[in-house]
Amino acid sequence: MRDAPTLILTNGRVFAGLGEGVHEAIAIAGNRVLAVGTTGEIAALAGPATRRIDLAGRLATPGLIDAHMHLLPLGMTMVELDLTPQAAPTLEALLKRIAARAAELPKGAWILARGYDQARLDVGRHPTRDELDRAAPDHPAYVVRACGHVAICNSAALALAGLDETSVAPQGGLIETDARGRLTGLLAETARDPVRAAIPAPTREELVAAIERAGRACLAHGIVGVMDAAVGMRAGLAELDAYDAAHAAGRLPVRVSQCLLGGPGGIAEAAYDAGWRPGRGDTRLMAKQVKIFTDGSAGGRTAAMTQPYLGTPETRGLLSLTDAEMRDHTRRYHEQGWQLAVHAIGDAAIDQTLDAMEAALAGAPDPDRRHRIEHCGFVRPDQTARMARLRIEPVPQPVFLHDFGDLYVEVLGEARAAPSYPTRTWIEAGLHPAASSDAPVCALDPRLSLEAMITRRTRTGRVLDEGERVSPEVALAAFTEYGAFVEKEEAARGRLAPGMLADIAVFTHDFLAEPDRVRDTACTMAIVDGAIAHEAA
Repeated sequence: MRDAPTLILTNGRVFAGLGEGVHEAIAIAGNRVLAVGTTGEIAALAGPATRRIDLAGRLATPGLIDAHMHLLPLGMTMVELDLTPQAAPTLEALLKRIAARAAELPKGAWILARGYDQARLDVGRHPTRDELDRAAPDHPAYVVRACGHVAICNSAALALAGLDETSVAPQGGLIETDARGRLTGLLAETARDPVRAAIPAPTREELVAAIERAGRACLAHGIVGVMDAAVGMRAGLAELDAYDAAHAAGRLPVRVSQCLLGGPGGIAEAAYDAGWRPGRGDTRLMAKQVKIFTDGSAGGRTAAMTQPYLGTPETRGLLSLTDAEMRDHTRRYHEQGWQLAVHAIGDAAIDQTLDAMEAALAGAPDPDRRHRIEHCGFVRPDQTARMARLRIEPVPQPVFLHDFGDLYVEVLGEARAAPSYPTRTWIEAGLHPAASSDAPVCALDPRLSLEAMITRRTRTGRVLDEGERVSPEVALAAFTEYGAFVEKEEAARGRLAPGMLADIAVFTHDFLAEPDRVRDTACTMAIVDGAIAHEAA
């Protein structure tokens, strides 16, 4: 006779997975799913010590997996200056917030801010160095665009970084000048590295607090597992130490797959030399991937395209690496056993990525490595077919359709923008597009991505290729079982079948039955390893 469950959830709608269907109740024993079934069947399993939770019609799902976000940077930005369109819809409001932060800080202290989108500012352009100088004359200011690939610096920040009109942009970088040859303050991609190096490094406690802060924010949305998609990007190897410290102190609220930043300026080589290997860790914290940047963002016109951007025939974006450099990095990390997670948004960057991955796989075959292309936004049909043949998985951010879809139309035209992030096409090709937020680039809230996959609507209501719409169940699977698949953990999590890890999210509304109510729902409970990790008041 099997032991009684430690926890049962009854009288609701339990979505167990695409193949498992919907049930009324679920039983948990320790950190594993014991059974799913009707309320009567599950209630009959309970013993004297079983905790009982009445779902009262609420929807329970596998705990959500955000397959590409930046947990530690998210936690850091949660205490930095918010310049998102909601907080600063106009240039004047943006500059006032910077001036107010300057008034709070001692002279010489850095102002770190993030989230503006020039396309949504009233002036329709980036802030300038001179405007930041007037708002913060006595502080170095580093203002990052929403995409995370473009930043504006004031004169103090440029001086501390050693950048002036004689500076030459590195490979894959842009230092913008005006018609007179004077720096505007705009830096893109690798050209930002000197400024980032000049910003004082955070302490270990600040890093641990950021991990914990962001992890708890994840739980409040029903997200129980994430991939931190560039560990080392903010503080180098110190981030690995901070993650270990957070885990040891019980301050790691969610499961984390560590994707080490590779390539120029990354930590992958140093970590490998220090003994880090794929699979280091446990089910709560594990090193798995290495990330390579190949291009930038479409909204910033730095995503590498084979065709030019609208209105700028000389602009096709930026490739961060030469073809030879990309092949070399990819081969080395592949041979070391890492799963590659390559940032490639434009189709030219996707070409470069697929060429490098195919060469690496030919040299050291591994038919189930499941290398990944992160974002994979402007993918051509021939590239999707090639990905399916090579078993290379896309990891998109459907929320980009909502937040940036209108901007994509503006910079690329409707015909090129509409089929971007083609969830249905990928699935029909046999791929497993794992949904994610890319937070803090976009809001952590998974409802935006769920709605975008179901409706393909942009922020203004424009529909981008309704043929790529998917059902609510498939959209949810992209945040659960597909997220587990790209992590090679489909046998352990992502579904609520007996024996699987008991990671569960509970929502107020059944958006599977009422997809128009995705935005109305809220996460009321998150369960990790069979224990309640978050419960709304």
